[in-house]
Amino acid sequence: MSKTDTIDLLKFLEPFTKEIQDIALELRKFVWDLYPDANELIYDNYNAVAFGWSPSDIVGETFCSIAVGSNKYIHFGFYWGSKIEDPKKILQGKGNQYRFIRVKTIEDFPADYMKLLIQKAYVYSISIMKDPSMKLQGKTIVKSISEKKKRPK
Repeated sequence: MSKTDTIDLLKFLEPFTKEIQDIALELRKFVWDLYPDANELIYDNYNAVAFGWSPSDIVGETFCSIAVGSNKYIHFGFYWGSKIEDPKKILQGKGNQYRFIRVKTIEDFPADYMKLLIQKAYVYSISIMKDPSMKLQGKTIVKSISEKKKRPK
């Protein structure tokens, strides 16, 4: 499976509006184009569809992600966002690690700045890999599918 493998993801995104699906897929293409050798980890969880990129198949090594949980906006985030420098201070979140921006339209997405943050997050992700021999390349991996789901109507 790879960047072109969208069958499962499209199925998971079905409950969301076409507009939200299109934004999510455009953001997905943006990351895949920058990091074609990374691995996409997909989670179809109770309250969101989340997919992120990691040098391995380990969620704790994820460097950026997309979370779709409503028909109003998408979270574009960084699993270890608290560990990367954000000079413009646009990332939201106050927890110990995750930071994100809300994307309501693709035109709102600050692509050039996000490229900079993704690069920093990728370097950090590589630095914390527990076992560099576990590095995979360009795979799409469905990690979890929740039986029960809370999705927009």
